[in-house]
Order: sequence, then C-alpha cells, then structure tokens
Amino acid sequence: MSNILEVQHLVKNYGDFQAVKGISFSIEEGEIFSLLGPNGAGKTTTISMLSTLYAPTSGDATIAGHSVSKEPMEVRNAIGVVPQDLALYEDLSARENLIFWGQMYGLSGSSLKNRVEEVLAQIGLVDKAKDRVKTYSGGMKRRVNIGVGLLHKPKLLFMDEPTVGIDPQSRRAILDTVKDLNKQGMTVLYTTHYMEEAEELSNRVGIIDHGELIAIGTQKELTRQVGETETLVLHIGENEDPEALVTAFKGIKGVLEANAINHEISIITHSAADVMAPVVTKANERGIKIHSIDIREPNLEAVFLHLTGRALRD
Repeated sequence: MSNILEVQHLVKNYGDFQAVKGISFSIEEGEIFSLLGPNGAGKTTTISMLSTLYAPTSGDATIAGHSVSKEPMEVRNAIGVVPQDLALYEDLSARENLIFWGQMYGLSGSSLKNRVEEVLAQIGLVDKAKDRVKTYSGGMKRRVNIGVGLLHKPKLLFMDEPTVGIDPQSRRAILDTVKDLNKQGMTVLYTTHYMEEAEELSNRVGIIDHGELIAIGTQKELTRQVGETETLVLHIGENEDPEALVTAFKGIKGVLEANAINHEISIITHSAADVMAPVVTKANERGIKIHSIDIREPNLEAVFLHLTGRALRD
C-alpha cells in the first residue's frame, strides 16, 4: 500500500524549548498508527503541525501528496481532526452540532442532511440525535466530537487522546468506534498514553518521549527490543511506600528495571521465577505486604521502560 502520510524531520520550537525534535515516520493507507507517550511527550504538538494549526519550525510532512507547509488548504480537505478538547455547542443537539460543522466544511442541502444521518449511525447516536449535548455523558460527547471529524469523509483521521477523562464503558465504546471506522477503510493516527489502547488498536506504534520518536514498529517488533524478558508485577497496599521497594529491588541480581505506578510495582527480568523469592524477601524485610503477584509477557510498557528508564505514566 502507498503512504498517505510522510513526515520528514519535523521540528517545533517555542523560544529555547524544543517540543518536537526532528521526528520522521510514515503511515500507510488503511492502518491505525499510534503515537504512544506520556503527557508532555510532544504528541499534541505533532498533531497540531500535521493538521496545519501550527507551522513547523523546520521539516515538513505530506498528506495525500500535499505539503502541510505549502498546501495547507489541500491538507485540511484531506484530514479529519478529533481534538482532546470538545468542540461542541452544548445547547444544541447532536444533529444540530453536526449540521453546523458540516456547513463549516462547505456541505449543504440534501448532501449535508444525508451525511449527518450517516455519521449519526457511525457513532451510534441515532436514538439520541435530538437530545441536547449538555445532557450527554462524557463518552457520548466524545462520540459527537468524532462525528464532527468524519463529516467531510476525510482520507486520514487524527485522534488526539480521545478517551481522556471518560468512564470505562464510554472508553470501550470509543475504541470499538475506532476499530469499526478502520474496518470501513479509514486511516487513523491515534495518540495515547495508555499502553493497552495502543496494543489493542494499532497496526504499528511510534513511541515518543521528550519530543523524540525513539522507536517505531509493530508490537512484536518493539517487544523484541527488550529481549527475552518477563515483567513481574507486584500489587501492594495503598498505605505502603512503593518507591522504597523499587530502590531495594534494583539491587537484586537479575532485576533489569523496576518502577512503581500507583500501588503496582513492575520489575523487568530475564526470569521472573529466579527473582521472585529475593523480591518477596526484600518486601518482608521492610514489613511491606504483597497482596498479589502477576507475571506478564513483554508489552509496550516494558519497551518504554527499557528505552527511557521510566514508566509510561510517571
């Protein structure tokens, strides 16, 4: 398949601060490509440049053959954007919001009416189409936001952290919507800091941190970068100090990396069985109770930890 997006050495500076540091990647037609990285990694700045909202400091990108720097109008016609912030009028219904934004895209008459009904069906809101958006749940509002980005039948859809701040059920509905859109032929650039979303959705993943794209590949290709490892996951109580344990675990032979996220400690090792006993001993010495232990195969969280030395959601 041909590339619908090609990014070449894209840079964005804000004074002395470099938010995006010369990244390059491409996306094939029909794939879901995820940019995975923590908050502040440069994901939204990258999307903003690709959608022509921000001008690159240097470098360029082409979308459907058009330069974001030299042909912004052609690029805008080729893309749909689902931003983190909701771009909706809450006193209007879902249908009225879609009609308004469809008119902004230049649609009118029967073609606009038909397209609005198609999009309502795509996002699963036909039954609630007449209700005011302010009565919707957070997940339903997110779905209308997605619908706005679909109205003009874009060739490439940008989705910037579309599940932030919503409940698990709504999040599930959004992920299913993304997969359904892709099955219908939509190419998607999806940004997230949730490893499990990138694992579920993506054909390929680009791992980004501090404005640098540090790895690209399929999940299998990326997990090979951490070698033949396993992740030992310890669940401890809310009143325990995980950082003290992390420091202690790093001195155990066979522990490659250790990190804490909330009340869960992840330990990367070549053999979980070999380090389990000394890990439990260290916890007991400090009077810290381990509630449960899981052993996981290499995943994108382990890749990020291996490449950066820190957890994805520090």
